[in-house]
Amino acid sequence: MTAQARAAVWIDHHTARVFHVYLESFDETTLKAPIHHVHRHPEDEQHFFADVAKALEPSEEILLLGPSTAKNQFVKYLNEHAPALAGRVAAVETSDHPSDAEIVAHVKSHFRIPPPRLR
Repeated sequence: MTAQARAAVWIDHHTARVFHVYLESFDETTLKAPIHHVHRHPEDEQHFFADVAKALEPSEEILLLGPSTAKNQFVKYLNEHAPALAGRVAAVETSDHPSDAEIVAHVKSHFRIPPPRLR
């Protein structure tokens, strides 16, 4: 498996930050859930989770991170709506609000991605 196949998503009920981590770089995409001040609508959550799943499709291994229950609800969504993608989830971990650099470092450590070689 190559380093390009590794991804992480930090997710809560408002935002998903999807990281594709490579040997020498990473890219990050932020997806926002619909905002409701009073009631959260189940169909909005389904659309949000579908968007996150689509962003993760190219990934062969996925690390799910987040502070609350959204990460577990996303796993449930994957099991019901995208079982092939659910099978690529390597781990689900509780994580508060890390910086981009902290997430990338954690992904590299988790998947044992070596540091870039010096030229």
